[in-house]
Amino acid sequence: MVIVQSYPIAVVMCLITMLCWGSWANTQKLATKEWRFQLFYWDYAIGVLLLALLLAFTMGSTGSGGRGFLADLHQADAKWLGSAFLGGVIFNLSNILLVAAIDIAGLAVAFPVGVGLALVLGVITTYLATRQGNAPMLAVGVAAVMVAIILDGLAYKRLASGAKKTPVKGIVISVAAGLLMGWFYSFVAQSMGKIDPATKTLEAGKLSPYTAIVLFSVGLLLSNFIWNSIMMIKPLSGEPVPFGDYFSKGNARLHLIGILGGAIWNVGMSFSIIAATAADPALAYGLGQGATMIGALWGVFIWKEFKGAPAGTNKFLAAMFAFYLLGLGILIASKL
Repeated sequence: MVIVQSYPIAVVMCLITMLCWGSWANTQKLATKEWRFQLFYWDYAIGVLLLALLLAFTMGSTGSGGRGFLADLHQADAKWLGSAFLGGVIFNLSNILLVAAIDIAGLAVAFPVGVGLALVLGVITTYLATRQGNAPMLAVGVAAVMVAIILDGLAYKRLASGAKKTPVKGIVISVAAGLLMGWFYSFVAQSMGKIDPATKTLEAGKLSPYTAIVLFSVGLLLSNFIWNSIMMIKPLSGEPVPFGDYFSKGNARLHLIGILGGAIWNVGMSFSIIAATAADPALAYGLGQGATMIGALWGVFIWKEFKGAPAGTNKFLAAMFAFYLLGLGILIASKL
């Protein structure tokens, strides 16, 4: 398998993770103009798995280090296969809940609460699971990013100042989504074996990054038959979504948009997991969650979400970007 041992390359991969995690939702925005999110999400889950398999049979099966994908899958302990699989199940539920919360409470509440909790808990739980990284600097970097998320929320609040009061249900769902999303990464990270830097051999019984991401993706897709089916039958907002709409209302373009969205997201997830061999897992996750800044950039400059916002909103946005850059810089420096 291809192994990343260079820290600068690992940082670049983590920054690509940030770009992918902050950009994939643009495909949702495009597709859901024509059909409901639940229908888009089936194609998204398929795209996640297809990308994982592509990497497993290319980068995960070539190179001089570790084990090839099939050999690694054959020797893996059931415990660690289950751990990576469970990470996919947990993430899928959290992601669906987050989207539902945004639909109910709006970005001003759901995004800062959900993603903010996910970032803080994700770095903490991943650090506790792996015990890798500079804890004080990770904490300072996360704190700076948290300030940026709060400023992001304040900017959205100003934009929606005339909207109706946020339903309590939306806040509760946002918290639930953030708590779940903060746990998933640690299950995947601890399933992966350590790589000996001298011999490039991989710890026996555990998984390579490529095997871990495949099991994660399988968990995501299979759990979709539970989580997304529930959301279609009993949506948290709006009318139930008939299963037949996936076939009757879908077309090749809509399906490809959904698959592309899943592939983009999983390029980010895969690069984060692969980079974790050179940049500790907590750092890789923390850098990836800078995706909130990327999402805000799309919203501000492409989708014009802040058009007509009250005077002074730009100060919140400028401060948000400044704190994100500060936090990301500290997270990168934590490994130097």
